[in-house]
Amino acid sequence: MKPFEPNLSTLAVARDILLTPFGLDEAKLLKTLGSMFTHKVDYADLYFQFTKNEGWSLEEGIVKTGSFSIDQGVGVRAVSGDRTAFAYSDDISEAALLSAASATRTIARAGAGKVKVASAMTPTGGRSLYLPNDPLASLDATAKVKLLERLEQMARGKDPRIVQVMASLAAEYDVVLVVRSDGVLAADIRPLVRVSLTVIAEQNGRREVGSSGGGGRYDYGYFTDALLEQYAADAVSSALVNLDARPAPAGPMTVVLGPGWPGILLHEAIGHGLEGDFNRKGSSTFSGRIGERVAAKGVTVVDDGTLPDRRGSLNIDDEGNPTQCTTLIEDGILKGYIQDTMNARLMKMPVTGNARRESFAHLPMPRMTNTYMLGGDKDPGEILASVKNGLYAVNFGGGQVDITNGKFVFSASEAYMIENGKITYPVKGATLIGNGPEVLNRVSMIGNDMRLDPGVGVCGKEGQSVPVGVGQPTLRLDGVTVGGTV
Repeated sequence: MKPFEPNLSTLAVARDILLTPFGLDEAKLLKTLGSMFTHKVDYADLYFQFTKNEGWSLEEGIVKTGSFSIDQGVGVRAVSGDRTAFAYSDDISEAALLSAASATRTIARAGAGKVKVASAMTPTGGRSLYLPNDPLASLDATAKVKLLERLEQMARGKDPRIVQVMASLAAEYDVVLVVRSDGVLAADIRPLVRVSLTVIAEQNGRREVGSSGGGGRYDYGYFTDALLEQYAADAVSSALVNLDARPAPAGPMTVVLGPGWPGILLHEAIGHGLEGDFNRKGSSTFSGRIGERVAAKGVTVVDDGTLPDRRGSLNIDDEGNPTQCTTLIEDGILKGYIQDTMNARLMKMPVTGNARRESFAHLPMPRMTNTYMLGGDKDPGEILASVKNGLYAVNFGGGQVDITNGKFVFSASEAYMIENGKITYPVKGATLIGNGPEVLNRVSMIGNDMRLDPGVGVCGKEGQSVPVGVGQPTLRLDGVTVGGTV
C-alpha cells in the first residue's frame, strides 16, 4: 500500500481521546517540549496512549475468565547524546506533563544545546495498513462466548480422543499520539485480535497437546467459521500426531524446516542480533559486519512493518516515523540493521521505523515488526526428496538465544523423521541446537512456498512485549545438531 496524506480523521480521533478532555492543545504541548529545551537536550518527544483490552477464555464449555481494562497516559522523553531521561504519568494534564518534563532534565549537561524546539506542529501521515476500528465493539459479549463455544465444538467433533479443549479470545484497541520536538505530530489507531486454541488428546493412558490460533489487525469479523474450522483441525491434528510420536534421535543431521511459524527460529536466532542498539554497543555477533557474507547465497531476510493487517505491522512506529520494509540480509550479505531514531543517529545510519514500546510507561527501542526470509526456487517436495536421513520440523514451541554469540536452543512441537526422501514417523522431544549466523550458512535449499505465521507472535526484549510476525519458506539446513531423547 502506498503512503497516504496525513490521516486527519485518525489524528482527530486521537486528539478527541487524548488531548481535548484534558484541556490540552498544541500550544501547551510545545510549551512542555520547550521547557525541556531550556536545558541542553538534543531531542524530546511526548507519547500519549489510550488502550482498551479484553480477554475471554472457555474451558470444558464454561467461561473461565472474562477481563476488560482501560489504560491511558503519557511518556515524556529527552535525549542527549547517547543518554535518555524518561518519565511517565497516567494523569494526562498540563501540570503532569510539565512535572514529567522537569524530571527529564537530569541529563541536560551532556547535550550540545544546538537544537531548538519547533515553533509549530506539522501533522504527518504514516501508512494506511488496517482499518481504525474498535474490535471490542464488533461483537457483543454473548456472541464472543458463542464464538468460543463453536470453536470448542468443532475441536471435539474432530476426534473422540480429544478429552479437553481450552479456547481464548483477545482484542485490543490502541490509540497513540506522538508529539516531537522537531514539530512532527503523528497518530495511529491500532486494532488487534487473536484466537488461541489448545486441545489435549488421550489414547491408552498417554496424553498429548496440540495448539493453533491466529489473528491480526482486524475486528472479530475476521474469525469466520471456515477459519475456526481450520484452527480446530490444526490443533487436533497436532495432538493426534504427537500421540504416535516416538523419541527423537540426537546428533548432527539434515533438518528441513517447514514454512510459516518456524520462522520464529529466524526471528530469535538472527533478528534480535540485527537490532541497532546491540550493534551500536558492539554486543551483537553481527556488529561491524555490514557488507560481509553472513549467510548462504540465496538467503534474503527483511523486516517489513508495511504488510496490510498483519499482527506486527504499524502505520507509524512509536516515534512517529512511517514503517518500512528494510532489507537486512540480501543474497547472504549483511545490508543493514533495524533502527530507531537515537541508535540510527549515533551510528550515522538511516532510521528504519522500528522504534517500539510496550506502552506509554516504557522507553522505545529498536524492535522487529514482521521478520521473514524471502522464498527461493525449490519445490518443497523436491527439498524433502533430497534428504536421505533427517528431521522435518513443522512447528516450534519455545526457544532461547544469546545475541552476543548467536547460540540458540529451540524445541520442535511437531516433527517427523525423513528416510530416503519420505516423511515417515513423528518424533517427540527434538531440539535444534546451534548458532544463528552459522545456521544461516548451512541453508542449502530454499523453497518457493514462503508463508507468514497465522498471527500469534509476541516478542520480549528487556521486559517489554510487543506483537510481531514471522515467516519463511521451507528450508533445508545441513549438519544441524539435534538434541533428542534417544
